[in-house]
Parts: sequence; structure tokens; C-alpha cells
Amino acid sequence: MDYLEFYRLKEHPFSNIVDTRFYFNSRQQSNAVLKLRHAIESRRGLSIVVGDIGAGKTTLARRLLEELDEDRYEAALLVIIHSSVSSDWLLKKLALQLEIREVKDSKVEILGQIYRRLAEICEQGRTTVILMDEVQMLKSREIMEEFRGLLNMELADGKMVNMVFFGLPEMDEVLSLDEPLKQRVSTRIRLTAFSEEEAKSYMRHRLEVAEAGKGLFTEEALHAVYNCSHGLPRLINTICDNALLDGFLFKSEVIDEQVIRSVALDLNLSCD
Repeated sequence: MDYLEFYRLKEHPFSNIVDTRFYFNSRQQSNAVLKLRHAIESRRGLSIVVGDIGAGKTTLARRLLEELDEDRYEAALLVIIHSSVSSDWLLKKLALQLEIREVKDSKVEILGQIYRRLAEICEQGRTTVILMDEVQMLKSREIMEEFRGLLNMELADGKMVNMVFFGLPEMDEVLSLDEPLKQRVSTRIRLTAFSEEEAKSYMRHRLEVAEAGKGLFTEEALHAVYNCSHGLPRLINTICDNALLDGFLFKSEVIDEQVIRSVALDLNLSCD
């Protein structure tokens, strides 16, 4: 038996794996999607989303990608996983994401292939959107210049490609490596932590999706989770998942404040 069976849960309600079934459409996330879609539909070029670790940037990127209808958009999400990415690698990756076959080795030739593919997509009446996560890792002036070059590709009605960068606040410093690129930012969104009421609604929503019984977490427990997570979604998930495991191990029918405080202590979290 594990805690799913013990608490009669359909699935793990607080996994940190991005699962759109658990997507919580907070006012902040909803407004961010609306602003980004407006920037994309207006073909404004570059938008950025910044937020602290665990604020929900990746979740927002996945949500935006899902909302972009394939009939109207050629959209792709690229996640940067290390800081040693070269401009050549990045251009080849973008070419592959745009479904360009037999990508060339020469940077000049690759740029030509990308331009022709973008023009083809425009002729089809669709809009190209490149979403890029963890952009703060790209600490390269050369890469920033390549982005600017791509954004310089225009038609009479707007940019041939729209980019949305997601990253930590230091992404502003990365963009500053190429000042003309930084000046091309048309929309800037800052994701912040949940308020206490938003955090509680978030937890209740995820429990409901997992078909948890009413009152599995006491009100005092929800309050303690907020205080120990400071409203960051990723930390909320980590605390609640560990609390359910501890509750199962100690055969607690409900998760109360004492369980949350014990978990927070184990995780070395500072609680208000």
C-alpha cells in the first residue's frame, strides 16, 4: 500500500512533473497568456516572462503552447538544459523545430533555410512562434545577436517569427549582452508567488483533480503550507507531496499543521 491507496487518491496530486490536467488558471497565469497571445497575434516579435525558481514559468510555457492552434500557428518549445550551447547548435535546433529537412552545416546556409521556411509558413497564413525556456543559461553575446538577426526578418504586417523567452530574473542581464535585442522586447511579464488565498485555491484544485476527499488537508495545514512555501507553486507541491507520504507512514487520516511543520523542518525550509 502507498499513500494513493491509503488516502483513496486517483493519482499523485502534487507531482512537480508538468501535467496540464492539474493546470491552475490563476488570475496571474490567465493574464499572462492573454498578453502573450496578443503579442503573438500582433506579430510583435519578442516577449519575455521572468520569475523566481518555482514560480510557474515552465507550466505557463506548456499552457501557451497547448493554446496555439496548429492550424494557425507553427509553434515549438525549446528548453535550454546547459550553458555551453553554441550559436551553431541553437540555429540547427531551431531549424529542426521548424521541420526543415537536411539542415546545412554552414551558419549562413542555415539562416537561409530558416528564412525560406518562415516565408513558407507566412504564405500558408500561419504564424511562427518559438517558445524558449531557461534562457538565462544562454550567456553569449553571439547567441543574442543571432536572436536579433532572426527578429529582423519581417514582412509588411509584422515579424516573420515571434519569440517568447522564459527565464529567471537574471535573463535581463543576458539580454543586455546585446542592447538592440533588449530594446526589441515588446512585452515583459513578471510571475510572482501566489497570495495566501491563491495558494489555498491551488492546493484545493489539485486535490480535487486527484479526487481527494474533502478535508484531507485541514485549514491550518493549508495556511502552514503557504507560510513555508512563501506561495511558490513548486515548493507547495514538494511540501504537500512529502506531507502525504508522512501522513501515510504515520497513518494520519488527515494532514494537519503538525505534519506540515515536520515536513518543512526535514526540507530545511524557513516558515513564517
